[in-house]
Amino acid sequence: MTKADIVNEISKSTGIEKVTVQKTVEAFMETVKSSLVNKKNVYLRGFGSFIVKKRAEKTARNISKNTTIIIPAHSIPSFKPSKSFAIKVKDKGKK
Repeated sequence: MTKADIVNEISKSTGIEKVTVQKTVEAFMETVKSSLVNKKNVYLRGFGSFIVKKRAEKTARNISKNTTIIIPAHSIPSFKPSKSFAIKVKDKGKK
């Protein structure tokens, strides 16, 4: 499902114009992105959490050059679904 599909679905189910829905969806995504950039997690009860994970420094190998490189510690965005959401998806896969 793409962003356009999401906008269409919301527009159909709510009766709100697609342009308004698109602005709202884009504003939501920008808000989540800016929060994560500022190291602030976003919690949506019943849906999940957008969190910043910290990766430790590690040693990796470049096989083609046969060298070792150090990958510095860094942060990455991550999504953790709520327990009820994860159970729904898990149960749907069994059918």
